Amino acid sequence: MKTLIRFFVVVIILAFGLGFLAYVFLGPVGDKAETQVFVVPEDTLRFDVARSLSDSGLIKNPGAFQFLLNNFVAGKEIKSGGYRLNQRMNAWEIMNKITGKPDLFWVTISFCARKEQIGEKLASILGWSDSELKGWNTLYSDINSEYYEGVYYPDTYLLPVDETPAQIAERFIGNFNEKFAPLSEGYLEKNIRWPTGLKIASLIAREAAGRSDMKIISGIIWNRLNDGMPLQIDATMQYTLGKNEDGTWWGNIDLEEKASDSPYNSYKNKGLPPTPICSPNIYAIEAALNPEETDCLFYLHDNLGEIHCAETYQEHLENIDSYLR
Repeated sequence: MKTLIRFFVVVIILAFGLGFLAYVFLGPVGDKAETQVFVVPEDTLRFDVARSLSDSGLIKNPGAFQFLLNNFVAGKEIKSGGYRLNQRMNAWEIMNKITGKPDLFWVTISFCARKEQIGEKLASILGWSDSELKGWNTLYSDINSEYYEGVYYPDTYLLPVDETPAQIAERFIGNFNEKFAPLSEGYLEKNIRWPTGLKIASLIAREAAGRSDMKIISGIIWNRLNDGMPLQIDATMQYTLGKNEDGTWWGNIDLEEKASDSPYNSYKNKGLPPTPICSPNIYAIEAALNPEETDCLFYLHDNLGEIHCAETYQEHLENIDSYLR
Protein backbone atom coordinates (compact mmCIF):
# COMPACT_ATOMS: atom_id res chain seq x y z
CA MET A 1 0.00 0.00 0.00
CA LYS A 2 2.80 2.43 0.92
CA THR A 3 4.48 1.72 -2.40
CA LEU A 4 1.27 2.54 -4.25
CA ILE A 5 0.87 5.77 -2.29
CA ARG A 6 4.46 6.75 -3.07
CA PHE A 7 3.80 6.05 -6.76
CA PHE A 8 0.75 8.35 -6.85
CA VAL A 9 2.67 11.03 -4.96
CA VAL A 10 5.46 10.88 -7.55
CA VAL A 11 2.90 11.03 -10.39
CA ILE A 12 1.21 14.07 -8.83
CA ILE A 13 4.54 15.81 -8.33
CA LEU A 14 5.56 15.07 -11.90
CA ALA A 15 2.22 16.28 -13.24
CA PHE A 16 2.45 19.42 -11.15
CA GLY A 17 6.01 19.97 -12.32
CA LEU A 18 5.18 19.49 -15.96
CA GLY A 19 2.18 21.77 -15.61
CA PHE A 20 4.34 24.38 -13.96
CA LEU A 21 6.95 24.11 -16.71
CA ALA A 22 4.25 24.32 -19.38
CA TYR A 23 2.90 27.47 -17.75
CA VAL A 24 6.38 28.95 -17.46
CA PHE A 25 7.24 28.33 -21.11
CA LEU A 26 3.85 28.22 -22.84
CA GLY A 27 1.47 30.20 -20.63
CA PRO A 28 0.17 33.73 -21.33
CA VAL A 29 2.71 36.52 -21.25
CA GLY A 30 0.46 38.88 -19.32
CA ASP A 31 -3.10 39.99 -18.68
CA LYS A 32 -3.40 42.84 -21.20
CA ALA A 33 -6.44 42.36 -23.40
CA GLU A 34 -5.44 44.97 -26.00
CA THR A 35 -5.22 43.47 -29.47
CA GLN A 36 -1.90 43.45 -31.27
CA VAL A 37 -1.70 42.81 -34.98
CA PHE A 38 1.07 40.31 -35.53
CA VAL A 39 2.33 40.65 -39.11
CA VAL A 40 3.70 37.79 -41.15
CA PRO A 41 5.47 39.29 -44.19
CA GLU A 42 4.64 38.34 -47.75
CA ASP A 43 7.99 36.58 -48.08
CA THR A 44 7.99 34.03 -45.28
CA LEU A 45 11.12 32.17 -46.45
CA ARG A 46 13.48 33.68 -43.85
CA PHE A 47 10.84 34.73 -41.33
CA ASP A 48 11.36 33.32 -37.83
CA VAL A 49 7.83 33.33 -36.48
CA ALA A 50 8.74 32.13 -32.98
CA ARG A 51 11.45 34.76 -32.51
CA SER A 52 9.19 37.48 -33.92
CA LEU A 53 6.37 36.53 -31.54
CA SER A 54 8.81 36.64 -28.66
CA ASP A 55 10.18 40.03 -29.71
CA SER A 56 6.58 41.30 -29.94
CA GLY A 57 5.96 40.25 -26.34
CA LEU A 58 3.34 37.64 -27.23
CA ILE A 59 5.05 34.40 -26.16
CA LYS A 60 7.44 33.54 -23.35
CA ASN A 61 9.87 31.15 -24.97
CA PRO A 62 10.57 30.93 -28.72
CA GLY A 63 12.18 27.50 -28.41
CA ALA A 64 9.14 26.01 -26.68
CA PHE A 65 6.83 27.62 -29.23
CA GLN A 66 8.87 26.26 -32.11
CA PHE A 67 8.55 22.81 -30.52
CA LEU A 68 4.76 23.19 -30.67
CA LEU A 69 4.90 24.23 -34.33
CA ASN A 70 7.14 21.32 -35.22
CA ASN A 71 5.06 18.66 -33.50
CA PHE A 72 1.41 19.71 -33.21
CA VAL A 73 0.35 21.43 -36.45
CA ALA A 74 1.32 18.88 -39.07
CA GLY A 75 0.00 19.79 -42.51
CA LYS A 76 -0.75 23.40 -41.59
CA GLU A 77 1.19 26.43 -42.70
CA ILE A 78 1.52 29.96 -41.45
CA LYS A 79 0.24 32.22 -44.19
CA SER A 80 1.42 35.76 -44.76
CA GLY A 81 -0.90 38.43 -43.41
CA GLY A 82 -1.95 39.89 -40.10
CA TYR A 83 -3.26 38.07 -37.00
CA ARG A 84 -5.02 39.71 -34.07
CA LEU A 85 -3.40 38.45 -30.86
CA ASN A 86 -3.13 39.56 -27.25
CA GLN A 87 -1.02 38.80 -24.18
CA ARG A 88 -3.78 36.79 -22.50
CA MET A 89 -3.49 34.08 -25.14
CA ASN A 90 -1.32 31.11 -24.29
CA ALA A 91 1.09 29.56 -26.76
CA TRP A 92 -1.41 26.90 -27.84
CA GLU A 93 -4.04 29.50 -28.65
CA ILE A 94 -1.53 31.61 -30.55
CA MET A 95 -0.32 28.58 -32.47
CA ASN A 96 -3.85 27.68 -33.52
CA LYS A 97 -4.58 31.27 -34.45
CA ILE A 98 -1.59 31.85 -36.72
CA THR A 99 -2.01 28.54 -38.50
CA GLY A 100 -5.57 29.49 -39.40
CA LYS A 101 -7.07 32.21 -41.60
CA PRO A 102 -5.42 35.63 -41.30
CA ASP A 103 -7.42 38.59 -40.01
CA LEU A 104 -5.65 40.89 -42.47
CA PHE A 105 -4.50 40.09 -45.99
CA TRP A 106 -1.71 41.49 -48.11
CA VAL A 107 -3.02 43.13 -51.27
CA THR A 108 -0.74 44.63 -53.91
CA ILE A 109 -2.18 46.99 -56.51
CA SER A 110 0.39 47.59 -59.21
CA PHE A 111 0.52 49.96 -62.15
CA CYS A 112 -2.41 52.27 -62.87
CA ALA A 113 -5.63 50.30 -62.38
CA ARG A 114 -9.18 51.60 -62.59
CA LYS A 115 -11.41 51.34 -59.57
CA GLU A 116 -13.38 48.32 -60.83
CA GLN A 117 -10.13 46.43 -61.40
CA ILE A 118 -9.04 47.13 -57.86
CA GLY A 119 -12.47 46.07 -56.61
CA GLU A 120 -12.20 42.72 -58.39
CA LYS A 121 -8.86 42.00 -56.74
CA LEU A 122 -10.10 43.07 -53.32
CA ALA A 123 -13.21 40.91 -53.69
CA SER A 124 -11.09 37.91 -54.62
CA ILE A 125 -8.62 38.26 -51.74
CA LEU A 126 -10.92 39.56 -49.01
CA GLY A 127 -13.84 37.32 -49.93
CA TRP A 128 -16.33 40.06 -50.70
CA SER A 129 -19.86 39.21 -51.72
CA ASP A 130 -21.38 40.55 -54.93
CA SER A 131 -23.17 43.26 -52.94
CA GLU A 132 -19.92 44.31 -51.26
CA LEU A 133 -18.18 44.55 -54.63
CA LYS A 134 -21.08 46.60 -55.94
CA GLY A 135 -20.74 48.83 -52.89
CA TRP A 136 -17.08 49.43 -53.74
CA ASN A 137 -17.83 50.19 -57.40
CA THR A 138 -20.57 52.67 -56.53
CA LEU A 139 -18.59 54.62 -53.92
CA TYR A 140 -18.37 58.30 -54.93
CA SER A 141 -20.23 57.29 -58.10
CA ASP A 142 -21.07 60.89 -59.06
CA ILE A 143 -18.78 61.62 -61.99
CA ASN A 144 -18.22 65.09 -60.52
CA SER A 145 -16.81 63.65 -57.31
CA GLU A 146 -13.08 64.17 -56.81
CA TYR A 147 -12.94 60.61 -55.44
CA TYR A 148 -14.72 58.96 -58.36
CA GLU A 149 -11.46 57.65 -59.79
CA GLY A 150 -7.72 58.16 -59.50
CA VAL A 151 -7.26 58.31 -55.70
CA TYR A 152 -6.98 54.55 -55.03
CA TYR A 153 -3.22 54.66 -54.80
CA PRO A 154 -1.28 51.67 -56.21
CA ASP A 155 0.71 50.15 -53.38
CA THR A 156 0.95 47.14 -51.08
CA TYR A 157 -1.64 47.14 -48.29
CA LEU A 158 -2.37 44.98 -45.26
CA LEU A 159 -6.16 45.04 -45.23
CA PRO A 160 -8.57 43.77 -42.56
CA VAL A 161 -10.98 41.18 -43.87
CA ASP A 162 -13.79 42.52 -41.69
CA GLU A 163 -13.75 46.13 -42.89
CA THR A 164 -16.42 47.48 -45.23
CA PRO A 165 -15.61 48.57 -48.80
CA ALA A 166 -16.01 52.18 -47.69
CA GLN A 167 -13.45 51.70 -44.92
CA ILE A 168 -11.03 50.03 -47.33
CA ALA A 169 -11.49 52.93 -49.75
CA GLU A 170 -10.58 55.34 -46.95
CA ARG A 171 -7.27 53.49 -46.54
CA PHE A 172 -6.47 53.90 -50.24
CA ILE A 173 -7.45 57.56 -50.26
CA GLY A 174 -5.48 58.21 -47.07
CA ASN A 175 -2.41 56.70 -48.69
CA PHE A 176 -2.93 58.87 -51.76
CA ASN A 177 -3.20 62.00 -49.60
CA GLU A 178 0.02 61.07 -47.80
CA LYS A 179 1.91 60.45 -51.06
CA PHE A 180 0.56 63.61 -52.69
CA ALA A 181 1.26 65.94 -49.76
CA PRO A 182 4.92 66.71 -50.66
CA LEU A 183 3.78 67.83 -54.15
CA SER A 184 0.78 69.88 -53.04
CA GLU A 185 2.73 73.13 -52.67
CA GLY A 186 4.17 72.75 -56.16
CA TYR A 187 0.69 72.31 -57.60
CA LEU A 188 -0.47 75.44 -55.77
CA GLU A 189 2.51 77.45 -57.03
CA LYS A 190 1.72 76.49 -60.63
CA ASN A 191 -2.00 77.05 -60.09
CA ILE A 192 -2.85 73.48 -61.08
CA ARG A 193 -5.80 71.95 -59.25
CA TRP A 194 -4.90 68.53 -57.93
CA PRO A 195 -7.85 66.81 -59.71
CA THR A 196 -6.55 68.28 -62.98
CA GLY A 197 -3.05 67.04 -62.27
CA LEU A 198 -4.42 63.62 -61.39
CA LYS A 199 -6.26 63.38 -64.71
CA ILE A 200 -3.06 64.17 -66.59
CA ALA A 201 -1.05 61.79 -64.40
CA SER A 202 -3.48 58.96 -65.17
CA LEU A 203 -3.04 59.53 -68.90
CA ILE A 204 0.73 59.59 -68.48
CA ALA A 205 0.68 56.35 -66.48
CA ARG A 206 -1.37 54.51 -69.10
CA GLU A 207 0.65 55.85 -72.03
CA ALA A 208 4.21 55.63 -70.71
CA ALA A 209 6.37 52.59 -71.34
CA GLY A 210 8.20 53.31 -68.10
CA ARG A 211 9.18 56.02 -65.68
CA SER A 212 11.86 57.37 -68.04
CA ASP A 213 9.41 58.71 -70.63
CA MET A 214 6.72 60.03 -68.29
CA LYS A 215 7.91 63.64 -68.38
CA ILE A 216 8.20 63.83 -72.16
CA ILE A 217 4.65 62.47 -72.51
CA SER A 218 3.54 64.99 -69.90
CA GLY A 219 5.11 67.78 -71.98
CA ILE A 220 3.30 66.59 -75.10
CA ILE A 221 -0.04 66.38 -73.30
CA TRP A 222 0.41 69.91 -71.94
CA ASN A 223 1.36 71.13 -75.45
CA ARG A 224 -1.81 69.64 -76.92
CA LEU A 225 -3.94 71.17 -74.18
CA ASN A 226 -2.33 74.58 -74.59
CA ASP A 227 -2.75 74.43 -78.38
CA GLY A 228 -6.40 73.43 -78.10
CA MET A 229 -5.82 70.08 -79.79
CA PRO A 230 -7.82 66.98 -79.01
CA LEU A 231 -5.62 64.73 -76.91
CA GLN A 232 -6.34 61.68 -79.11
CA ILE A 233 -5.18 59.22 -76.46
CA ASP A 234 -6.34 55.63 -76.87
CA ALA A 235 -6.26 54.99 -73.13
CA THR A 236 -9.26 57.27 -72.61
CA MET A 237 -11.18 55.17 -75.12
CA GLN A 238 -10.06 51.97 -73.41
CA TYR A 239 -11.53 53.37 -70.20
CA THR A 240 -14.86 53.94 -71.97
CA LEU A 241 -14.76 50.45 -73.44
CA GLY A 242 -14.61 48.88 -69.98
CA LYS A 243 -14.15 45.14 -69.61
CA ASN A 244 -13.47 42.98 -72.65
CA GLU A 245 -15.39 39.83 -73.48
CA ASP A 246 -12.46 37.74 -72.24
CA GLY A 247 -12.70 39.35 -68.79
CA THR A 248 -9.66 41.60 -69.17
CA TRP A 249 -9.50 45.39 -69.11
CA TRP A 250 -7.83 47.97 -71.37
CA GLY A 251 -8.55 46.28 -74.70
CA ASN A 252 -7.81 47.39 -78.24
CA ILE A 253 -9.79 50.29 -79.68
CA ASP A 254 -11.34 50.14 -83.15
CA LEU A 255 -12.54 52.97 -85.42
CA GLU A 256 -16.13 52.54 -84.28
CA GLU A 257 -15.12 53.18 -80.68
CA LYS A 258 -13.29 56.34 -81.71
CA ALA A 259 -16.57 57.65 -83.13
CA SER A 260 -18.50 57.15 -79.89
CA ASP A 261 -20.16 60.02 -78.06
CA SER A 262 -18.53 59.17 -74.74
CA PRO A 263 -17.29 62.18 -72.73
CA TYR A 264 -14.02 60.23 -72.48
CA ASN A 265 -13.62 60.23 -76.27
CA SER A 266 -10.44 62.26 -76.58
CA TYR A 267 -10.62 62.05 -80.38
CA LYS A 268 -13.91 63.97 -80.57
CA ASN A 269 -13.66 66.09 -77.41
CA LYS A 270 -11.00 68.62 -76.61
CA GLY A 271 -9.52 68.95 -73.14
CA LEU A 272 -9.16 66.41 -70.38
CA PRO A 273 -11.57 63.56 -69.65
CA PRO A 274 -14.21 64.13 -66.94
CA THR A 275 -12.20 62.11 -64.41
CA PRO A 276 -8.86 60.32 -64.16
CA ILE A 277 -8.94 57.00 -65.98
CA CYS A 278 -6.95 55.07 -63.35
CA SER A 279 -5.03 55.64 -60.12
CA PRO A 280 -1.46 56.74 -60.97
CA ASN A 281 1.61 56.44 -58.80
CA ILE A 282 3.65 59.34 -57.47
CA TYR A 283 6.06 59.32 -60.44
CA ALA A 284 3.25 60.03 -62.90
CA ILE A 285 1.77 62.65 -60.57
CA GLU A 286 5.16 64.35 -60.30
CA ALA A 287 5.59 64.18 -64.11
CA ALA A 288 2.25 65.94 -64.57
CA LEU A 289 3.56 68.75 -62.37
CA ASN A 290 7.02 68.94 -63.97
CA PRO A 291 6.73 68.13 -67.68
CA GLU A 292 9.75 68.06 -69.92
CA GLU A 293 9.89 71.11 -72.17
CA THR A 294 9.43 69.99 -75.77
CA ASP A 295 8.10 71.19 -79.10
CA CYS A 296 6.68 67.74 -79.83
CA LEU A 297 2.97 67.17 -80.28
CA PHE A 298 3.03 63.49 -81.23
CA TYR A 299 4.74 60.36 -79.96
CA LEU A 300 4.90 56.62 -80.37
CA HIS A 301 6.74 53.68 -78.83
CA ASP A 302 8.69 51.30 -81.02
CA ASN A 303 8.68 47.53 -80.56
CA LEU A 304 11.36 47.84 -77.89
CA GLY A 305 9.35 50.38 -75.90
CA GLU A 306 11.54 53.35 -76.83
CA ILE A 307 9.65 56.60 -77.31
CA HIS A 308 9.93 58.74 -80.47
CA CYS A 309 8.29 62.15 -80.63
CA ALA A 310 7.55 64.52 -83.49
CA GLU A 311 6.72 68.20 -83.81
CA THR A 312 4.44 67.77 -86.82
CA TYR A 313 1.97 65.16 -87.97
CA GLN A 314 4.07 64.55 -91.08
CA GLU A 315 7.09 63.75 -88.90
CA HIS A 316 4.86 61.47 -86.84
CA LEU A 317 3.85 59.56 -89.98
CA GLU A 318 7.51 59.19 -90.87
CA ASN A 319 8.18 57.79 -87.38
CA ILE A 320 5.38 55.28 -87.91
CA ASP A 321 7.01 54.15 -91.15
CA SER A 322 10.43 53.98 -89.55
CA TYR A 323 9.60 52.29 -86.23
CA LEU A 324 6.31 50.43 -86.61
CA ARG A 325 6.23 49.16 -90.21
